[in-house]
Amino acid sequence: MPKTGATRSIAVNKAAHFHYDILETFEAGIVLVGSEVKSVKEGRISLKESFAEIRNGEVFLVGAHISPYEPANRFNHDPLRPKKLLLHGREIKRLTGKIQEKGLTLVPLKVVANEKGRIKLELGLAKGKKAYQKKEAIKERDLNRELRATLKRAKR
Repeated sequence: MPKTGATRSIAVNKAAHFHYDILETFEAGIVLVGSEVKSVKEGRISLKESFAEIRNGEVFLVGAHISPYEPANRFNHDPLRPKKLLLHGREIKRLTGKIQEKGLTLVPLKVVANEKGRIKLELGLAKGKKAYQKKEAIKERDLNRELRATLKRAKR
């Protein structure tokens, strides 16, 4: 049976593409405790205001909120604890060099579950957009919306 490589998207950081220019993406595993895994598979994770940082040669996801899993009761996890990300050593060294460049950061883009049930995080090496770039993106989005509405009316 051929591998399909099917992944199921669990959470997406919609604001990341608005606030940052994504230069490169990486896929990383996440070290989670049992109650976190159950909660993430239910889709109870938020990537808003989260980022990844490199500490002592290891990459951590900071600020991601995983809601407590109700059946875990008193054995639940801390919703905001930093989660270790699993990347190859050469990727971490490369990212360390890139992050030291001015204005680059690691931003989580989405959380997916692969065909084996593993939870993966798509990380983006990103450069922050300026305020005028964000305004241009909003204008362009509004123009496209108006154009689609006009075309829709013209078809009637």
